[in-house]
Amino acid sequence: MSAPPSSAPRWMLYGASGYTGRLIAEEALRRGHRPVLAGRSREKLTPLAEQLGLEVAVVGLEDVRGLVATLEGLPLVLHAAGPFVRTSEPMVQACLAAGAHYLDITGEIPVFENTFHHDAEARARGITLMSGVGFDVVPTDCLARYVAERVPGAHELDLAIAATGQASAGTARSALEQLPSGGRVRRGGALQPWPMGKGLRRVRFSDAERTVAPIPWGDLVTAWHTTGIPNITTYMALPRGAAQALRLTYPLLKRMLAVDAVRHTAERLIESRVQGPDAVARSQNRSHLWAEARAADGRRAQAWLDLPEGYAFTAVAAVRAVEEVLAQKPLGAQTPARAFGADFVLSIPGCQRQEVLP
Repeated sequence: MSAPPSSAPRWMLYGASGYTGRLIAEEALRRGHRPVLAGRSREKLTPLAEQLGLEVAVVGLEDVRGLVATLEGLPLVLHAAGPFVRTSEPMVQACLAAGAHYLDITGEIPVFENTFHHDAEARARGITLMSGVGFDVVPTDCLARYVAERVPGAHELDLAIAATGQASAGTARSALEQLPSGGRVRRGGALQPWPMGKGLRRVRFSDAERTVAPIPWGDLVTAWHTTGIPNITTYMALPRGAAQALRLTYPLLKRMLAVDAVRHTAERLIESRVQGPDAVARSQNRSHLWAEARAADGRRAQAWLDLPEGYAFTAVAAVRAVEEVLAQKPLGAQTPARAFGADFVLSIPGCQRQEVLP
């Protein structure tokens, strides 16, 4: 294909043929970008590239030299190929070698920790490393910073998500990968194990009160770097029966997933049966967030955020993050809210934040 006009931002979208990658590619084109659609399968990439009129780069993640060569002349990679715990590090290494910014849409705790592990290298290379530029963790990270700024010296932070709709195959594979690791919370600045299903509570979201359970979201890492608050718990809204059943069934589920045959069967079922929400669901469903920061002297602040369905949000947020990184070029390992501010989420259409209540 002919090269795009010099005025059109040109960067690499790796994992472009996946469910979320396609949505990001379409959104990027709508916003005037000309990303190079990359991945390991020409067969999967070519139809999308022909539909959108974009370039294709075929390279596997095991080929680091090939990745570096492919990145020549490209300032940035948006990595959308999961499970990220398997795929992120090779691309990070390629970006460090090529001097290209690295962004991804992960929600996996080990990936966030690894990204921050490379902070000094990224600063030395003059590039940005930013994991979690989608539904997890852009909205929660921005809401965490918003409430933290209203309670200087806060020592506790709670974040809760209520999301509707089904997961994509990529999200389901990532969840399957992380499930055996169990629950986590942050206490005294350190990640600590937490029994799955323990700590149920009721949270008032903007539209309804729901039962939530502690779930190990990526915000346990990102909110710590964004706010410095040492005690963080992240929750997800679940039907009360499901939340209670999680505590009872998790030990058995963990043992089952330790068996290779069981895990591989689950992965095949995900690939064959999990499709992700359709266009109608993406346009109609909404997500709801709540955050509270508390200080030892009793000061506290709460805030609420309503936003579009998660995958629709991710497509726009990821491209907006690309735009901000190319414009601002923040150095080193970053979180979205630390780099762009608490109001970054409000630049995504359909996001509404409720003011702090006394």
